[in-house]
Amino acid sequence: VASGRVQGFEALARWHHPVRGIVAPSVFIPPAEQRGLIGAIGDWAIRAATQAASAWPAGLSVAVNVSPMQFASPRLVEVVGEALGESGLAPHRLELEVTESALLAESEPVQAMLHRLKAMGVRIALDDFGTGYSALAYLRSFPFDKIKIDQSFVRAMAGDAGTGAIVRAISALGRDLGMRVAAEGVETEAQLALLRQAACTDVQGFLFSQPVPEAEVAGVIARIEGLRVAA
Repeated sequence: VASGRVQGFEALARWHHPVRGIVAPSVFIPPAEQRGLIGAIGDWAIRAATQAASAWPAGLSVAVNVSPMQFASPRLVEVVGEALGESGLAPHRLELEVTESALLAESEPVQAMLHRLKAMGVRIALDDFGTGYSALAYLRSFPFDKIKIDQSFVRAMAGDAGTGAIVRAISALGRDLGMRVAAEGVETEAQLALLRQAACTDVQGFLFSQPVPEAEVAGVIARIEGLRVAA
């Protein structure tokens, strides 16, 4: 937010179906989880994202969502290590996003795995912060690199003073804990202004770019950096 520069991209799954067109993850991820396919999809996503990011400028990172079911597999650390080795991507340029639902299930094994990943140099973000029940306890027990404020808070900020106060409190909490605070789902300049006042360090959303194929990443960077220079 302070610099107006692109910090990185989040990898998003889209299914390009030959008949139905682009199928949203909300449609195909739940059945994939029910049928035990999410592990293979998640492993592929980590490998594809690290390979793509290895061609970007050195300062840019890539964030990948990790399913709770992936955390149930002891292979996750191995998969991440292999993906980094194959792509040559520096570990600190990979950010894995974990939700509270993953932490709630078998908390101790999951935390042990998170510590192993962090020891590799990979960054860990707590996704959808504020939508669960025990987030503050997780912040105390694990040193996350980033807190991601759920888009529902961002949408409600303008019309609800209480929501704005919560966002400001989360931002201050992250700052005091040495964690970056990213707001998701930013769609308007008004939302960006409120988040800037709340001292969020990072923002993402359609205001900056719709989801694009890997080949269009360079164009997105050039456009956003151009706006920053013009401003």
